[in-house]
Amino acid sequence: MTAGERIAELGLTLPTVAKPIGSYQPAVVLGDLAYTSGQLPMVDGQLAATGKLGAEVSLEDAAAAARSAALNAVAAVADVAGGVDNIQRIVKVTAFVAGTSDFDAQPKVANGASDLLGEIFGADGVHARSAVGVSSLPLNSCVEVEIIAQITTS
Repeated sequence: MTAGERIAELGLTLPTVAKPIGSYQPAVVLGDLAYTSGQLPMVDGQLAATGKLGAEVSLEDAAAAARSAALNAVAAVADVAGGVDNIQRIVKVTAFVAGTSDFDAQPKVANGASDLLGEIFGADGVHARSAVGVSSLPLNSCVEVEIIAQITTS
């Protein structure tokens, strides 16, 4: 089953790649690797969750937001790769999690992104990962996700 077929089977649709809010590109390619800029959990033009973990945002809502951000990252890679089925493997995920100073469950939030990538890409979705706690993120987002993916080049 292709990644595109898995996305459809999961009842998902790749979103339109968000327009940059600064001087950057959503994704760039170097050789057979695509690197995304940080992707926020935008759903239909709105942030899925705002605020900090340990205060306004629950772990469950943040993990769901990380899942949305990862789907946006997949869309950004698919855009520069010529389609989602040209993504061979997910190499690395970095999840930035905005939380209070005592919040320490960043990996549980990042699992939302990692689990989605596994659902879409199977064994090729297993990746290296960093989950980093930060004091704030753009637009008061609770999470931001970057991925590095190996792509098919022609």
